Amino acid sequence: MQKLAVLLLLASSALTAKIPLRKVQITKQKFLSAKERLNSEVPKFLDNGLGESIPVKDYMNTQYFVDVEIGTPAQTFTVVPDTGSSNLWVYSSKCYAIVCYYHSLYNAAKSSTYKKNGEKFDITYGSGSISGTVSEDVSNLGGTHSHIGFGEITSVSGASFYASQMSGILGLAYDTISVDKIPTFIDQSDLTDKSFAFYLHSNPDASYMTIPGYDTDAVGNNEFTFHNVVEQRYYSLNLTGLKQGDTSIPSNNFKAVIDSGTSVLVGPNSLVNPLIKGITVNDDCSGLDKLPTITFQIDNLDYTLTPNDYVLQVTQGSDTECVLAVMGQDFPAGFDYFILGDTFMRKFYSYFDKKNNRVGFINAEKLHH
Repeated sequence: MQKLAVLLLLASSALTAKIPLRKVQITKQKFLSAKERLNSEVPKFLDNGLGESIPVKDYMNTQYFVDVEIGTPAQTFTVVPDTGSSNLWVYSSKCYAIVCYYHSLYNAAKSSTYKKNGEKFDITYGSGSISGTVSEDVSNLGGTHSHIGFGEITSVSGASFYASQMSGILGLAYDTISVDKIPTFIDQSDLTDKSFAFYLHSNPDASYMTIPGYDTDAVGNNEFTFHNVVEQRYYSLNLTGLKQGDTSIPSNNFKAVIDSGTSVLVGPNSLVNPLIKGITVNDDCSGLDKLPTITFQIDNLDYTLTPNDYVLQVTQGSDTECVLAVMGQDFPAGFDYFILGDTFMRKFYSYFDKKNNRVGFINAEKLHH
């Protein structure tokens, strides 16, 4: 597997790595399969050991990947950098599921820094599950090093894993939702500044993650608009309202979750139905200019998406079709979140200032490319 091309630059008196993100096209089949499960299945939940249940998601239509290295000498894995979960896990050389035959596998016997832990590790997703044990080793993301426990996965079930290019997930959220209460990669890292940023772009070669901090060259003189994290599980912000065009929709005390591991916008039907009422997306992408804008209000500030932002182009062979990148679901009581995934983050450069528990946004059109 090709090594990360890491560009080091000086930012905020700290060495900052600008790490390329690989973007893959979502096929129509993958997108519709994920959407069908969202519409038809009751989501599975994960007990975080604190008496609460944490919903976990389907990674079938994830688009952005990064390389992480584990062990000494380094073993490289293609993972989803996910601000909507908190654990690092990769497939193990002890895994005999079919999916493990065509993904990178972690081999503890080949790492001089491996330490056995052995605690059980498992996560149940809406469309499958993974299980294995906790192992400990050094890990590296673009020059950021961490020594943590991670899931070494030996058993896999579910279409999401078989269809995805990923060999694992790198969770970047808070440790309050970490499986087995394992400290997170960011918290255990050698960084003093435990912040990072994503520039997600439709151009496969233009997307990257910056850690620590943000890309000062791209941001230039632009200023971030910051919002405080109101609940330290996900990066949950205060969603004060929504709009379709000029029509306001109450947010019903839901929170906006900024989630790099979900490719679209996923919310409760009670909010999504009025938000997309009357919006019809033609397969051939015609008529987009006639569709209204949709707006998410965070702390009473408008974040507006045009039809070109919230309509996704998906591939099927040599054909490209347009689909609405907003999905509704009947969330259970207590899951008061609207998930703003890559569709939102492509429009708004996102800076996760974990030290100060806030998220900053800049309209990506203002960035210096």
